Order: sequence, then structure tokens, then C-alpha cells
Amino acid sequence: MAGVLELTPALGTSAACRALGLWRGAPQRQQASVRRKAFVGPRVHRRARACAPLALDAQERHVLLNTLNSERFADTAPAAVHATLLDEGVYLGSVRTMYRLLAQDGGSRERRRQLTHPAYTKPELLAIAPNQVWSWDITKLKGPAKWTCFHLYVILDIFSRHVVGWLIAPRESAELAEQLIADTVARHDVQPGMLTLHADRGASMRSKPVAALLVDLDIAKSHSRPHVSDDNPFSESQFKTMKYRPDFPARFGCIEDARAHCRTFFAWYNTVHRHSGIAHMTPHSVHYGHADTMLAIRQLALDAAFVDHPERFKGKPPSTHAVPAAVWINPPHKETINSVQTPQPCTVNS
Repeated sequence: MAGVLELTPALGTSAACRALGLWRGAPQRQQASVRRKAFVGPRVHRRARACAPLALDAQERHVLLNTLNSERFADTAPAAVHATLLDEGVYLGSVRTMYRLLAQDGGSRERRRQLTHPAYTKPELLAIAPNQVWSWDITKLKGPAKWTCFHLYVILDIFSRHVVGWLIAPRESAELAEQLIADTVARHDVQPGMLTLHADRGASMRSKPVAALLVDLDIAKSHSRPHVSDDNPFSESQFKTMKYRPDFPARFGCIEDARAHCRTFFAWYNTVHRHSGIAHMTPHSVHYGHADTMLAIRQLALDAAFVDHPERFKGKPPSTHAVPAAVWINPPHKETINSVQTPQPCTVNS
């Protein structure tokens, strides 16, 4: 506050506070705080507040409280008690007085049995290789007219970011989701017991056909917690990458146009797009094991550049960024991660 006091004679208090980013009353508040801390003498205790002259006396409070707690009014709101007594020509106190007496006696709490939601466990999923954890979701693509849309189903491998399966349909259906999952699992030769399929809590995701299919294929299922968007980050990130592309249209003329656009986009996304979450590799190269070869080529180029001009690198040989060895959905605490042999959790970027 010393700066404010120095600028006040020249600029005024308001201008000095604005120049230092303070609100108008900050100097006075600080000075009052300093004075309070500097006071070392005995403090004067305030007298207890006197009872209001119009307040109910002890006998009247006792009668009113007994009436509220009686068997007749034990489950009745004070406003209803007040109205009922007035209908009978009796006035014992205002509604506010009733609430005040009940609060003092501990009787103003919620007495109804409210609905309680179950405690949902936070999903913690780890993938250290492709085809271990897939994430899937459904998004809407605007159709040719207002209130019309197409539904895009996308299954994504969280380790490689490779889109392993997708489908466009005019509606959301559990049977279509079941068909897409079954076809994708067969196409990628996923062995029983090796895959976890993660999704949010949409109707198709929690449907009986999909649940029965996952049991038949020996695939573990995982769901996001309600109203927690961070539990399915990889699918959300992929949808954002698609919809923020310059060539993404505001509306699609028909479902064939949407399919043609998605066919081109997913081919680009898997084979051309350099994903920042996997060391700017393409999802296809990571998913099919070509990343090490590409990293070696990158390192050779960096080594050659260092040999030609070491001064440009401050004398320190450059190195490439490795592909994360472990990818998490909701990574646990660091102590748990350190117990994993490949402890490099990956963040979600696209």
C-alpha cells in the first residue's frame, strides 16, 4: 500500500488505485487491518443482545413448540400449521417465528427421504499397446433442414488414436451400435479378454444388445460417470478435430454427402494427420507398429543436421520425441503410475 500513498497526492486516491490494479477502498481496508493488529490492550466485549420487546415469552414459545411437535402437526409444514390454526381462530405466532423455534430445537431439517444417486467409480483405464482400450461415442451432423441430423458412430483406439471403425445412420440405434462393434472387432482380429470398450452413458452405450454382445466377445465394458465429460476425452478430442477442420460443412445435403465427407476425413485422419498426442506421428503408423522406424529416420535427420551445424543446437545433440508408452483415461495418483513398468501417461491433444 506504500505505492498508493506515494501516488495519492499527485493522482488522487481513485487514480492511484486504478494504476496499481486495486479497488477504491483497498488502502482504507489495509490501514484498518494494521490498526487492529497493532492494538494490544484488552478488548471491550459487546453486551448480549436484549430480547425484542415484541418477542414471545417463554410460556408462549413452549406452547407453540409443543403444537408444532404434536402428533397432529408433526409432518406438516409451518405455513400449513399456521393456516390451519387461523382457520380454527387460533394464532400462536408467525410462520417465521415457527421456523425460528424449530431451528433452535433442531427440527427444521429435511425430513423427507430424498432420492440419492449411487456413487459411480471413476474409470481408470491404461493402454500400453493398440487394441487394448477403445473409446466410442456418437455425435450429430446437421442435415439439410433445421432439426434434421445424421448420427456418426466412431470407435477410436486410445493408444494409437486410430479410428478403427465408424458408421453414419439417420438415427441412433442400439442394433446399429452392436453391428458396428461386432464388425470392427472381427476386422481387427481382437482376441477375447484383451480389449476394454469405453463409452459414456448414452442409451445405445448402455443398451442390452450391446451389453450382451460384449459378454459374448469377452470384452470388458467401461462407462463414464454421469455429467463428467472428462471421462471420455479421446472421442471428444477426435470429434473436435473433425468439426474444426476448414472443409467441414455447416450442413450436409443428404446422408450420402455425410458418408463421402467422413470417408475422406477418416482416411486423412488415420494416414496423414500428425497427432500431437503421439509425437506427431500418424495414427496408422502407431497402430500398425511403424513408429519406431519413422522415429529412427527422424533421428538420422537430426544427427546429420547436428554434424553440419552443431552451433545451431548449442552443442547439444537433438533428439526426437518418443511416442508415449502408456496412455491413460483418468490416470491415478503418481504413486500408482510409478508402479507400472511403462510410466509415461499421455495427455489428450489433437
